[in-house]
Amino acid sequence: MAPTKKTASPGKARSSGSGPAISLARVKGENFYRTGKQVARLKMLNSGKAVRDKDGKIVQAAAFQKGENETKPGRVQPDRRWFGNTRVISQTALDHFRTSLSEKKDDPYSVLLRRNKLPMALLDDAQNPHTMKAYTFGPKAQRKKPRIDVGSFEELGKLGAAAAEEADTVAPAIGKIIMILLGLALRTRVIIEPLASSIVEAPTHADYNEPIYAKGTSRRIYGELYKVIDSSDVILHVLDARDPLGTMCESVIEYIRKEKSHKQIVLIINKCDLVPNWVTARYIQHLTPRFPTIAFHASPNHSFGKGSLIQLLRQFAQLHSDKKQISVGFIGYPNVGKSSVINTLKSNKVCSVAPVPGETKVWQYITLTRRIYLIDCPGIVPASAQDSHTLTVLKGVVRVEALPTPSEHISALMERVKPLYLARTYGLDLPNPDDKSQNWPPEMFLDKLARMKGRLLKGGEPDLESVAKIILSDWVRGRIPYFVPPPERSEELNRLEEKKRKKKQAKVDTKGKGKAIEPQAMDVPSVKQNLGSIMQKNSFLPEDVKPLDDDDLVDQVEDEDQAEAADEEDENHDEVGEEELTWNDVFEGIDEDVIPNVDQDGNDIVEAENSEDDSDGKTRIVKETRMKTNKRKAENFYTNANVKNKNRKQAALLKSLPVGKRGEGRKRGKTN
Repeated sequence: MAPTKKTASPGKARSSGSGPAISLARVKGENFYRTGKQVARLKMLNSGKAVRDKDGKIVQAAAFQKGENETKPGRVQPDRRWFGNTRVISQTALDHFRTSLSEKKDDPYSVLLRRNKLPMALLDDAQNPHTMKAYTFGPKAQRKKPRIDVGSFEELGKLGAAAAEEADTVAPAIGKIIMILLGLALRTRVIIEPLASSIVEAPTHADYNEPIYAKGTSRRIYGELYKVIDSSDVILHVLDARDPLGTMCESVIEYIRKEKSHKQIVLIINKCDLVPNWVTARYIQHLTPRFPTIAFHASPNHSFGKGSLIQLLRQFAQLHSDKKQISVGFIGYPNVGKSSVINTLKSNKVCSVAPVPGETKVWQYITLTRRIYLIDCPGIVPASAQDSHTLTVLKGVVRVEALPTPSEHISALMERVKPLYLARTYGLDLPNPDDKSQNWPPEMFLDKLARMKGRLLKGGEPDLESVAKIILSDWVRGRIPYFVPPPERSEELNRLEEKKRKKKQAKVDTKGKGKAIEPQAMDVPSVKQNLGSIMQKNSFLPEDVKPLDDDDLVDQVEDEDQAEAADEEDENHDEVGEEELTWNDVFEGIDEDVIPNVDQDGNDIVEAENSEDDSDGKTRIVKETRMKTNKRKAENFYTNANVKNKNRKQAALLKSLPVGKRGEGRKRGKTN
């Protein structure tokens, strides 16, 4: 049978829905060149291979695969630096470095520049010799000589024998004591109970903590805090003037001093308008030895401390001259006014603010000037505080409207506030007019206030919870006068201030004469502020008001010019208008209203009587205008020139001045 020729099976017909058929035929005018990506891929596939002849021997080796006969012998440059250690430092230089920087590196008023260029680990190792860890096993294992105060094997043997004898003498005594105790327990049939700390009790309903009291302690909030700390060069810790020590995050400050010791910390006592001025001054004196402290009042119209804080930040920017800009981070408890301070510095609402805690959710960057950036941070509550629920609420950490039982915290609030302040705030009568220190019972106070405000439930029962929320809201917003008394002054501080006062008085008495004065302790530098100019929001009783010291009443005027000084480098900031330059500022002594008398030759005619009166009379001293540091407007010829009769007074005065040839003058505006 003859083999049959196989016919090619027809291919699958392309469906009409799959699109038009692709033609591989080149058409004239079509770009058939390879793209750069295709060329690079082809080079990658073809390169890296050795070139062989017809017998298979390598004629040209591939890249990086040359044989030994083709390679040239390598040679290391003969230099002694290969065998030396460039990090070696002499013992004298090391001791000098340690003694000179051991005290300055922890000083809050000293800034160590270019810290990353210095071997700061030498200082840390000197303070803690046990920082070096010895690894016995693993890839980092190392054999380290043990620290034994012996010099030979004989001394080591004697030391071991003495330790064994001491253990043998102590063991029988301990055994006798244990036997005596057991005998006493058996005779008296005493049952030895386990320790209370080892007993684990089952959790009850009273041990349940509401999630609302854990605000400010989440991992997300602490993640935002660490981002702000890592990104900041200067850290501003904002405190509440009513309780600065209670709103201070000690654990965060300790972390910064230990792990981020190269960052400067500045304390800002905000809301100083809610407390008497002497309280702010006393807290500044108490906190200044630890860190630089500034009193501040965040307000869009009547702020205090704005100029001092901006000048301090500009000094930090000048100290960090090796950086293009510095970042300033704001940290602190919730509702202490971090975002309000930033808005006051910017004179604009750049951060969302509210009189309730937790308004700021994430960190954000704000540009103050070209060289100063501000970082806002959410409020944090340090875990080391271990405050009770009531103390957490009174610090303003929790939103009042979210509290499950707000009436529980009213008793603690009434213990802190004087009854007269509560009666004055809510218009109630004192429970005992004869004894003003006697307070209401918490239930009675809430009942009276609820009936006065009309907060009643069904049946005429007072709504104590809603009234408690009103009181706590007024407390958080600062409507109830209250402050924590500052710590008592130490005798040493009083003695130093008395010496300082005597020294100042001696300088005044001597009037510059050289008089020997006994040396005294160095004063801690501080920011000078006029605390007497703070506008008080609340009025306090006479017993809570004390006069300020002389040091707190410095002759320093804080106005808008100091605040606008920071806008000198800000390109986006609007230019601030300045005083118009008058003609008398240029030509002093020429009055606009007086027309000078000029003769035909152009010389001035001066009357004798007028000259005598002027010589006899005293010249009036005109105070010069204070120089401003804000940005001046650009000036050119057309700024002061009389273009299209813009400056008519200047033109009238110019017509009265003698010009031109001799004997000719301008026509006067008025004929005599």
